[in-house]
Amino acid sequence: MTLMQKFLGASATLALSAGAALADPALIFDLGGKFDKSFNEAAFNGAQRWAEETGGTFLEIELQSEAQREQALRRFAESGANPVITTGFAFADPVNAVAGDYPDTKFVNIDGWLPEVPANVQLIGFQEHQGSYLVGMMAAMASETGTVGFIGGMDIPLIRHFGCGYAQGVKAVNPDATVIANMTGTTPAAWNDPVKGSELTKAQISQGADVVYAAAGGTGVGVLQTAADEDILSIGVDSNQNHLHPGKVLTSMLKRVDVAVYETMKSGGDVETGGFTVLGLAEDGVGYAMDDNNASLVTDEMKAAVEEAREKIISGDLEVVAYYANDSCPALDF
Repeated sequence: MTLMQKFLGASATLALSAGAALADPALIFDLGGKFDKSFNEAAFNGAQRWAEETGGTFLEIELQSEAQREQALRRFAESGANPVITTGFAFADPVNAVAGDYPDTKFVNIDGWLPEVPANVQLIGFQEHQGSYLVGMMAAMASETGTVGFIGGMDIPLIRHFGCGYAQGVKAVNPDATVIANMTGTTPAAWNDPVKGSELTKAQISQGADVVYAAAGGTGVGVLQTAADEDILSIGVDSNQNHLHPGKVLTSMLKRVDVAVYETMKSGGDVETGGFTVLGLAEDGVGYAMDDNNASLVTDEMKAAVEEAREKIISGDLEVVAYYANDSCPALDF
């Protein structure tokens, strides 16, 4: 049974079960909550899978403020949890600050970057632009107006990385297509603002968008809801969100955070640290979702084109330019 933890405020202390095994792994969710139906929830699903398969228990916490990042890391490390897994780029610096004080604890951060990685830290990243390229192709093929949208969460290079891959996929299918891109905000609150997501979706629809891709955490729930209400198509992200609005979500760009968490917990204290792990199409770290909820929306022609592109990306015959390459995108101006 999972031990659920929650901070009530920045000064709250973390109460840990006295009976918890010293080697229990810990999972710290980024702001937005573990049931954001996207990034955090994918991490939770991976942990749940590990717990169900092994009968093990894990510690977890949903942060309520930025100030709790380092506090949570230290409390879990002091409790004996190992490894301590964190979700979101904003954890990279706090992990870097804490890791040296707990050399026997292994820390794993998903989505972060550090110029030098401590010996007891592992960073896991994804080739989001590759998966986004594929769903961009699907968006262009499904669009009737030739205008599609992208709504990101916090305006950071990571989210521009999503949008850049998406725009390249759109343009590969229709060079004359228009891609409208908006970010929800410049603070972490941008990950959990479905009302703003809805407003941005309506604004893009007014400009002709008939397919909108959301890479915005919990904010994306508002994007998908409004797209369904306004009778246009949407594209989900991270988790498979097709089921949220059957017949209205064209597909979801899968970012297998669940697999990263599952494999990390499975490795336990033996998890490899001291570097980076990057997961792309070749490693099934990213992809697109197909199920009964979107089967009627995706034509055989669409699937054939996307699968051909997927194989070419894996083989190296097709390169999707990363936004990180020079902080710019050849197919989209942010």
